[in-house]
Amino acid sequence: MNSRLIVAALFLSCGVALGALFGQAGNRAEEKATAARGAASVFNFGAVGDGVTDDTAAIQKTVDSGAGAVRFLKGDYRITKSILVDLAKVGPTALVGDGTARIVMAGPGPAFHLLGTHEGSAAPKSFKEEYWQQQRSPMVDGLEIVGEHAESEGILLEGVMQPTITRVVVRKALHGIRLFKRNRNVTIGECHLYDNRGIGIYLDRLNLHQIDIANTHVSYNKGGGIVVRASEIRNFHIGTCDIESNHDTDGPATANVLFDCTTGSVREGAIVGCTIQHTNLAPDSANIRFLGRAEQPLMVGNFAIADNIFSDVQVGIHLKHARGVTLSGNTFWQSVKHNLLVEGSSHIVVTGNLCDRNPDYNHQPFETSNGVEFTDCTDCTISGLQIFNTIKAPAGLVVRRSKRFNITGCTILDCEGPEVLLDEVSDSRVSSCLLRDDRPEAKDGESLKVAGGTGNQIGDNFVVKPRQ
Repeated sequence: MNSRLIVAALFLSCGVALGALFGQAGNRAEEKATAARGAASVFNFGAVGDGVTDDTAAIQKTVDSGAGAVRFLKGDYRITKSILVDLAKVGPTALVGDGTARIVMAGPGPAFHLLGTHEGSAAPKSFKEEYWQQQRSPMVDGLEIVGEHAESEGILLEGVMQPTITRVVVRKALHGIRLFKRNRNVTIGECHLYDNRGIGIYLDRLNLHQIDIANTHVSYNKGGGIVVRASEIRNFHIGTCDIESNHDTDGPATANVLFDCTTGSVREGAIVGCTIQHTNLAPDSANIRFLGRAEQPLMVGNFAIADNIFSDVQVGIHLKHARGVTLSGNTFWQSVKHNLLVEGSSHIVVTGNLCDRNPDYNHQPFETSNGVEFTDCTDCTISGLQIFNTIKAPAGLVVRRSKRFNITGCTILDCEGPEVLLDEVSDSRVSSCLLRDDRPEAKDGESLKVAGGTGNQIGDNFVVKPRQ
């Protein structure tokens, strides 16, 4: 054999041998890394995941090991007690699935209780260094939680800073995600809170600054969609969510988004780019409802509600004893009583909104009013509002017992009554509005009706009411 060929063959054989050697070493290293990553799999601590065996103790043992990432592989994990993630004891923890793991909560309380000890604000100076070492940023990702007990819940957050909940499904439980007592900087995204007996996302007796709820589906929760009660909350953002049918047709009144500030307060935030709809058959149902208190009408407000779709409830948006709310770029239709009802509120700005009646929806077996009403309000601006075809209402736009309103540039068309009614309104202006009724069945009457009040300026409106 040629000497050059012999040398080449030797080099080749050595290369193959070395490659195999290094390949085996690489495989062993990968196996070790994989084993290390899987060390916190609940299977490694005795979980079975067959939907029958009680996996509570095994999952709790995995969390208490302090391994950090608690991994749930494909399976149905039945638990009968809450899994407590006591961050001060176990350190930074993430509960991680890949979308194939189901937790069946067969006992009362939350499937997972994330517990921290943070008592400060969201400011960096309020944190002790040991918090960042032990309790930072707990996470829940990629799990489905199904409630099997009448008092089961999905996830409870208490005393935690910067928790993140993503790609989580909670259904058939009492509440989906509940925030309690004190939390800071909460992010909830890409979740499904669906078909629960109570509330989808419940902020319960909570002190909280900074919460973002984004790209999340909150629907068919009988106690309400996103609900705040008896809490002190600032910096609240809800964006690009689908929030629908969060009412019980046989239960008490609630809303798809309900801020109940009859005690407590919610201020500083936005609800933007959402579809918020249904259910018109539920008693006093609303898409958004802010409830303040008459003796202190400052507790709910400083909010922007923009670029949303609202339909198919008793009241589209209900503001009661609110201050400082801007509604812009929203589209309303099919509200049985009111598209917008504002009571006892001040500094409300309504600009560039549409209250439509699309004939393609006329197959619905119920009548909708489609009107807008302000009662006992002060210091409000209504501009660029378009209202079409209110029925069974005093007028398209009703303002009662109010003062210092600026109503300009509105288009109000084809209403069964007057297009605008000012009833005991003072120190206000209506100008540059188009108020017409061109329906063949329209009757002679006033397009702009003023009853009582003083100090008003009304002019430069295009007002047409046909005569028979």
